[in-house]
Amino acid sequence: MEYQLTAEVLPPAQTPALDALQRHGVAALLDEHLELLAQIEGPDGVEIEPVDHRISVESTGASITWVLDAPALAFAEDAARHVLGELLEHTELLADWSVGRCEVTASDEDLAAALADVDDVDIDDDDVEIEIDLEELDGLTSLGEPSEEDRAAKREQLLEAADALGAFDPDAFGYDQDGAVSIDAATLVAGALMQGLELLTEELFVDVQTLEEAGTPASEHEVLWVLHDLPTRYAGHYTALFAKKFLISVAVLGYRLALPEWDGPLHTAEVLAIQLVKTAARNQLELAGLADELPLDEMFDTFDGYAFGDLDVDELLAEPAAADSEDDEDDVDELVLVDWFEPFVEADDEDESDYDVADAVDETVQA
Repeated sequence: MEYQLTAEVLPPAQTPALDALQRHGVAALLDEHLELLAQIEGPDGVEIEPVDHRISVESTGASITWVLDAPALAFAEDAARHVLGELLEHTELLADWSVGRCEVTASDEDLAAALADVDDVDIDDDDVEIEIDLEELDGLTSLGEPSEEDRAAKREQLLEAADALGAFDPDAFGYDQDGAVSIDAATLVAGALMQGLELLTEELFVDVQTLEEAGTPASEHEVLWVLHDLPTRYAGHYTALFAKKFLISVAVLGYRLALPEWDGPLHTAEVLAIQLVKTAARNQLELAGLADELPLDEMFDTFDGYAFGDLDVDELLAEPAAADSEDDEDDVDELVLVDWFEPFVEADDEDESDYDVADAVDETVQA
């Protein structure tokens, strides 16, 4: 039988209220690990299957609505609490968090059936604690789904954020007076692009700090916000210094997107940054509950034509040919990362203002 549980995951006492970036990160971490669970082994080897989950994160912690297929209510609760505790313990960034309330929530009919099942199962009372809040059984709503009010507020935020994008007109997102993409849709995606860029920059700052404090490359870390989304082959070379250089590239991209003209990416690192910003933009629209009403694939295909021009992105990001040995491959990978930051054209042929900005950001990060 399937049981719906509600569990609270809480930060340590006296933790300041979580900001928007932290809430986004907590939701991403929990979702990533819960998605990997195919089966849970409950008491006495009982098999429990995760069916679905939803996550909502507020300033004080996270709430998880979790549907489990289990032979009895008590097994579902006990397994959920145990698995969530293990998940937190083995997640570096959530290791200090704890599981609070964890209980089954169901309709009266389902609850009666569940309690009947419990009567037929021999369960050690010392191992299982059953706690059911009857006041919360009726009128349950799905966590994680934005309300109409939230959707309207997020839409306004995205429309306002679009004002910061100067490099591309609505045409770059497929707007056509006679076509399927309205000016409103193009403006929403433009705003999501700018908000995605802001979030990407904040997450990169966190990655830089994490790598700098640990003194190890990205390959040695379970979770990083941005660097784990770059090509995994080179993860062993994603050091704190690399992360700073990539952060500079993202900062320069933000400056260039605010300018009234666009003449293509400066280098491979900026191409990668644009790809990540597009992904972040999609996430912004999905979190706002707006993605389903937009032809995003077609809109971003059009955007790619404006952003990359004749540049063959697939060929540019293709992995190099296999080396003769692991040592040679390591050398090749390091050279590839150096090439990522080399300009596509000589600085003398390019508007030098872009490079002046890069130098300024570099000095700021080093300071």
